[in-house]
Amino acid sequence: MPKRFVVAASEFTDLPRFPVGFELAEALTAAARELHGTGTPDDTMHTAVTLAVRLLPDAEHADISEIQRGGRLRSLAWTDETVRFAAEPRQGGHGGHTPHPDWERLWTTPVVRTGDSEADGGGNVLSGLGLRSALSLRLRADRRRLTVLTAYARKPQAFDEDATRIGRLFTAHVSLALDSATVREQLTEAMRTRDLIGQATGILMERLDIDAAGAFESLVKASQRENVKLRDLARRIVDANSGTGGRGVTER
Repeated sequence: MPKRFVVAASEFTDLPRFPVGFELAEALTAAARELHGTGTPDDTMHTAVTLAVRLLPDAEHADISEIQRGGRLRSLAWTDETVRFAAEPRQGGHGGHTPHPDWERLWTTPVVRTGDSEADGGGNVLSGLGLRSALSLRLRADRRRLTVLTAYARKPQAFDEDATRIGRLFTAHVSLALDSATVREQLTEAMRTRDLIGQATGILMERLDIDAAGAFESLVKASQRENVKLRDLARRIVDANSGTGGRGVTER
């Protein structure tokens, strides 16, 4: 089962009512519809970064990144090439980038604002791209990695308290939609795997002249013997039977 997301609706009980009132509610409702209308987690994340730029005041770019323990950063979705930097390997490295130092605080707090990336002389990943401000909001967390949505701006001090509150409300919707898309994807994959194993079992029943239990046992033993996932072995058998190549199981 997927891990529950960090940002929950209960976190917003202390937030004041927004001056824009129904306009914000309508905007978030429309954003939620778009997010829940996506088919896969990847689609959800790409929709989320586009919506973040539209919803958050002064946001010019946005991305969703995975931050691993030890500081490795990998982009999962981005609005444009300016913030795609995190997905590209460093020169001479093995992939990934070192996050901005402020982002280390995301392990202990759900929101981090970078007021001016050049305040301490620059020289970091953000200032090198001309991005002065960042608003980072945690989506997921476990012991090894964080998933974070970040909005960026070229001017310093771009994101104030109002932008942060809107960001927290928005990421709650993103989290729920991403959770839902992940579950749907897992269920779809489980159904495909079940059907594939069923087809492979039927092929073995006919080929080896055995019953369903014996065919499934033969499939499991072959999977263990060859150190191949049951799903992958089943696909190989089905492909071989349909003449698309691959090796099947010929012994019990």
